[in-house]
Amino acid sequence: MKKFLTMVAVAMMTVLSVNAQSAGTMFVKPMVGGALTTLTGDGIEDAKMKFGLVAGGEFGYHFTENMAVTAGLLYSMQGAGSKDVDDKLKMDYLNIPVLFNYYVAPGLAIKAGVQPGFLLSSKFGDVDMKDHTESFDLSIPLGLSYEISDFVIDARYNLGVTNVAKSAKGNVVDGKARNSVIMLTLGYKVSF
Repeated sequence: MKKFLTMVAVAMMTVLSVNAQSAGTMFVKPMVGGALTTLTGDGIEDAKMKFGLVAGGEFGYHFTENMAVTAGLLYSMQGAGSKDVDDKLKMDYLNIPVLFNYYVAPGLAIKAGVQPGFLLSSKFGDVDMKDHTESFDLSIPLGLSYEISDFVIDARYNLGVTNVAKSAKGNVVDGKARNSVIMLTLGYKVSF
């Protein structure tokens, strides 16, 4: 599945670059912001939101005045806090959001797509949890963005689709744990 999603992202980038030679506007958008993250699913009662940073950039292509496609690379601090203990589950991901953007008014876009994510680290307090966390995460990002001059305010909700809790050999995890991320970023759009 990882190879398939990587091939889809590469194919989309290739199509975007080939189509951009004939018409449309391309842009890059470095972006930085914050996220409120938690885990949801069966058997997760004590998880609460925690704050994390988000940084990276997106490449985009406007194929009409009202429609664009973006593909990005974002470092995202995710995980969850706990109502019962002070320690937090800290999971760092490299996410690749691929989004369709539809401009409903000048500067205002609604967006939806897919986001494969690759786990960089996973810790609960000082304990390394990488062996207990799946290395791949798939999310569905939904959001809005608003452009003011070349600055872009972007708000998204990333709905986790895959179970991030890895089953130990011979010990099946009863519940499912999915990432749930509310993200707000500020970017600067450079068209070319």
